[in-house]
Amino acid sequence: MKVYFLGTGTSQGIPVIGSNHPVCKSTDFKDKRLRVAVWIHWDNFSFVIDCGPDFRQQMLASNCQCVDAILFTHEHSDHTAGIDDIRPFNFKQGDIPVYAHERVISNLIKRFEYVFETVNKYPGAPSIQTNEVIAGQSFIIGDKTVTPVNVMHGNLQVFGYRIDDFAYLTDVKTIDEGEISKLKNLKVLVINALREEAHNTHFNLKEALDFITLVQPEKAYLTHISHVMGFHEEVQKKLPPNVFLAYDNLEIEL
Repeated sequence: MKVYFLGTGTSQGIPVIGSNHPVCKSTDFKDKRLRVAVWIHWDNFSFVIDCGPDFRQQMLASNCQCVDAILFTHEHSDHTAGIDDIRPFNFKQGDIPVYAHERVISNLIKRFEYVFETVNKYPGAPSIQTNEVIAGQSFIIGDKTVTPVNVMHGNLQVFGYRIDDFAYLTDVKTIDEGEISKLKNLKVLVINALREEAHNTHFNLKEALDFITLVQPEKAYLTHISHVMGFHEEVQKKLPPNVFLAYDNLEIEL
């Protein structure tokens, strides 16, 4: 199974529009971050977790040729706003299965009504098949079992996902002990770390590192990173040996 980091930035991306922050002016490609998402593929199956506003650019950069499914973590625009750009996959494959919390599906129906139209639907509009993800209930993607992991993004419920010995959690601020138990014996954990300063709805760097120490994966990759975290190379030097700052277009294999 391969995991390709399509984007590792926060909701504004890096560089931030109009910003003169040094990280936004960096020439290091690892400091340029699109909105957060991953592409996971194995054998003949391929899916993405989240589909944000940079989706088209991410698909072109990664050379992804097929999306068999989309898993959504939550409804915020930096995770969902690219849904219109699934159309080229629709034209090749037909309706694409989407997996999300019932609340997220309702939000998508409200915001992207034309996608769900059943009467006189525009023939070029995206087409999806909705599948409700329910806390505590695993489901099958391809030939693999996906376990949803319930976390809190401030007061908002968010799903992380575990597949085999890999888990992907973003926009986490708190997580109950029972959900943490689903993250034992991981080879790779991906977890959000917004910045060094505390934030009310995201792990900061210390909280992410403490969580990694608690869960004890073999390796961990930090994502959903803000420009104020600092330069990639400088931050990486401060991390434990098994913890890495993810960056756009990084691909790892499990």
